[in-house]
Amino acid sequence: MTQTLATLKKIDLRSFWSHEALDFTQWLSKEENIQLLSDEIGISLIDVRPEEAIGRYNVDLVAIDEDSGKKIIIENQLEYTDHKHLGQIITYASGYNASIIIWIVKDVREEHQKAIEWLNNNTSSNLSFFLIRMELWQIGDSPYAPKFHIVVEPNDWAKEIQQSHGESKELTETKLTQLEFWQQFIDYTKEHNTALRIGRKARAQHWYNISFGTSDAHISLTVSTRENLMACSIYIPKSQELYQKFESSRELIQSNIDIDLEWMALDGKLASRIKAERAADIGDEEKWPEYFSWLMKTAEQMAKEFGKHL
Repeated sequence: MTQTLATLKKIDLRSFWSHEALDFTQWLSKEENIQLLSDEIGISLIDVRPEEAIGRYNVDLVAIDEDSGKKIIIENQLEYTDHKHLGQIITYASGYNASIIIWIVKDVREEHQKAIEWLNNNTSSNLSFFLIRMELWQIGDSPYAPKFHIVVEPNDWAKEIQQSHGESKELTETKLTQLEFWQQFIDYTKEHNTALRIGRKARAQHWYNISFGTSDAHISLTVSTRENLMACSIYIPKSQELYQKFESSRELIQSNIDIDLEWMALDGKLASRIKAERAADIGDEEKWPEYFSWLMKTAEQMAKEFGKHL
């Protein structure tokens, strides 16, 4: 072997983003950059708006969790964590009624890391706190590469169990099965080097969403424990125009895709979907690899084909 390894250098954040609000916040608000953050934390951030007024203050970024509709605030600090910003994120979260709080910083002091860990462990299961160190790296003379390094994140298993507390035993077991199913599905896609944008974390719910190049639609994977069915759909929440665009190419799409699709305009409603479905009993764990393969391959085909018509 004659190849040599290059040197990886860490770059000072201020050498690229000299101003927090004018440079970094505006950079992060762009779709391709917020997608990097979404992929890292496992939450699809949509409807991102910079410098949103909350009372007498302006929060750096606000957003929505595409899966749950929960409100999100993002506070940026290209310096070490401090008491002032810790207070600000709590103030902003209460003023905006946010459920997910993301604090992005240059570096983390121990007392603030412990404070965020304490908030995750001692607040409502509806609240989630992320503490993220922003990094820039360079290999040789290459362009700088951004990296979001998660320092603190919510304990999803603990939160899901808290959320299920007081519900029936059957429902709790169903939620935990769903959580384990999606976690193993994510691991399966990584092992098989899928081209899908698998970023978000597993949750105890019957669906798992995947982005595929537009904010107007996403791929929705679903499992029904009651009906023993599994589906992969192009889900379009609000854009009838996009559905009609796909519909106009229906014959071409169907001829290029190796699956039967059900086209559901959902007349009278904002949402529409294009769905492939099959039988599946996720209570039978021995069949999970078969289910994972079908979900991944079907989603890959749909992402590739429908992506051509965006």
